Amino acid sequence: MGILSSLGKRRSVYQINKNLPVSEDEVIKIIKEAVVLVPDAFNMQSAKVVVALGDKQDQLWDGIYDAFGGKVKREKIDGFKAGAGTVLYFVDEDVVKGLQERFASYADNFPIWAQQANGMLQISVWTALREVGVGANIQHYNPVIDEMVKKMFDVPDSYRLVAEMPFGGISAEPDPKPEQDLEARTKVFR
Repeated sequence: MGILSSLGKRRSVYQINKNLPVSEDEVIKIIKEAVVLVPDAFNMQSAKVVVALGDKQDQLWDGIYDAFGGKVKREKIDGFKAGAGTVLYFVDEDVVKGLQERFASYADNFPIWAQQANGMLQISVWTALREVGVGANIQHYNPVIDEMVKKMFDVPDSYRLVAEMPFGGISAEPDPKPEQDLEARTKVFR
């Protein structure tokens, strides 16, 4: 399968379940491979992930619900909790700061480059999971949940949560994407 075909299959799948079409070990292997393969500026390796499975998956989403004090509907949170797991994406700010100090001329760019690398990692994991029939979506409940997540998963203070990606078996496929005006989004000059 080519990269464009794979990207075309990647969608926000919200109806997920705990029945993975592949083993948890295969999912972990995919995530780890993406962490290694995704490029980043100066090979900074600032993108970090935590994978919550099983009871930790349920505890995570219950904790997210609690962190919002009921301001996010339980049904919405339970839709994410219904998945087999969640990938938590972080930027290690100590890594970024270290490179800012070593390469002062580029200091302002390292936070930007760290975000770019993290985004590439997210889309790579999301696409690779879809290739094996696993559905996922991306959420941004940070920064409200940051302290709860750090405590639950014992991550260093230097880790800044960027996104949460619940994943699982696909209960229902999403609707087709609406057509886009590519001419308005893409300009070509010769």
